Amino acid sequence: MTGKMGSVAAGPSEQGSASAADWVAVVAGALGALMATLDTSITNTALPQIQGAIGASGTEGTWIGTGYLVAEVIMIPLTAWLTRLFGLRTLLLITTAAFVFFSMVCGLSNGLVEMIVGRAGQGFFGGALIPTAQVIIRTRLPARQMPVGMSIFGIIVLLGPVLGPVVGGYLAEEVSWRWCFFLNLPVGIGLAALLLLGLPRQSPNLGLLAKADWWGIVGMAVAFSCLTVVSEEGQREKWFESSMIVYLCLASLLGFIVLFITQKTSADPVIKLSLLKNSTFASCTLIALVVGAATYGATFVVPQFLSGIAGYNPRQAGGIMALSALPVLLLVPILPRIVGSFDARLMVALGLAFFALSCFVDVGLGPDSAGGDFTISQLLRGVGQMLAAMPLNQVSMAAIGRENAADGAGIFSMARNLGGSIGLAMSGILIDQRSAVHSDSIRETLTANSPAGQARIAASGVTQGIDAATAKLRAISQLSSLIEKDALVMTYSDCFWLMGVLILAISPVVLLLRRPKQSSAATIAAAH
Repeated sequence: MTGKMGSVAAGPSEQGSASAADWVAVVAGALGALMATLDTSITNTALPQIQGAIGASGTEGTWIGTGYLVAEVIMIPLTAWLTRLFGLRTLLLITTAAFVFFSMVCGLSNGLVEMIVGRAGQGFFGGALIPTAQVIIRTRLPARQMPVGMSIFGIIVLLGPVLGPVVGGYLAEEVSWRWCFFLNLPVGIGLAALLLLGLPRQSPNLGLLAKADWWGIVGMAVAFSCLTVVSEEGQREKWFESSMIVYLCLASLLGFIVLFITQKTSADPVIKLSLLKNSTFASCTLIALVVGAATYGATFVVPQFLSGIAGYNPRQAGGIMALSALPVLLLVPILPRIVGSFDARLMVALGLAFFALSCFVDVGLGPDSAGGDFTISQLLRGVGQMLAAMPLNQVSMAAIGRENAADGAGIFSMARNLGGSIGLAMSGILIDQRSAVHSDSIRETLTANSPAGQARIAASGVTQGIDAATAKLRAISQLSSLIEKDALVMTYSDCFWLMGVLILAISPVVLLLRRPKQSSAATIAAAH
């Protein structure tokens, strides 16, 4: 399989031990993945300050996040081919330098165009940092130490999106929103040093350019980028009422057709969708997609509830969101033993059960709920994400072998990101549509002429000590605000309920997973 993975340095044997350079490479990959995943969500809580500084409206500001996601989803599946083309170390050094450069463009931006260009550049080059971290772990560590490496990667993937809003909110309020991007400069310098120390230099294979699957690259880029834009912007553009959304859907469909044709006609397809014929890998990918949708959906809905219902500021909301990271941080010392010793199917099933339970707990929240009411659900969610994500990362890579690690990591990471876009889109649709339904339903039963409405108006007049006409107007206004608040609470409950149902619905797929083959002795050694 040298032609496929010749650019990826060979690691230790399956029975050997990783060297110091191997572990430096693993740490470098994890740091790169953390930098990329952190920047996916770091602007969420700082968005109001960024929009004000660059003069962007609310609708325009959404492209600050969308631009990153669109560019990232193009690069992720390209990473395997680019690894074979340039070599792993060269590719990572290029992408790290470019990621830092575009971070500086964002930090120095004074206009919307500059910011979007910078975010798109961040997303494109940052997209290579996530799957390559898995490749490094899969190719540089022996089987008995794989649980340790995959635990490190799993922690990064879980913590990045959670800590992003926390770090972004703190920097925006206490320092400056520009440091959300300047922070990447020292991190990028440290990452480059680790890459030079941990990864050997490989000669590029520029001959691949002549026989590249160019039609597949174009089809894939068009298909996934257009699909991401539709997911992110569809609700704001009223879906198929917008000609832009219609054209993007058609373009995405055409891109998928071209991509599937090249799967049959190209000798070396840009993305090896044939790996999905492996039932274990396909199952892992499908579960990752649904878990990604629920994770990003929850990270969207919870802050919305805290800000809109409980009146929390971004920093306070970020503190509540960080609760889901506590189980991961507390269990770091024993995560390798957990991943290496327990049946993957049992762990994933328990993880999905905890995740679903966390969603159903939030269904019971009311208009008077505050951050403390999310403590149990956030902790459950953290445990669920950890138990589900850790073994999925390991099982997915073990199912396809080292020779397909780069291609498999690209597909797996892309599924997680697409799931995130779908989760955000579904949350937006539910909030827009169900809030109107619930509001209308409440108004039908509670009007100014109903007994409850009359009692509210009468109480308002008595307690405020003002004339009847003014009291009635104020009471009606207050009643309308309460109706909208109650409708939003009911809508958020619908979102949590749907996320819980989706996770339960995907749970039977766990039965198709197969535990990585590993001797008991090796497993015990992995824990140490």
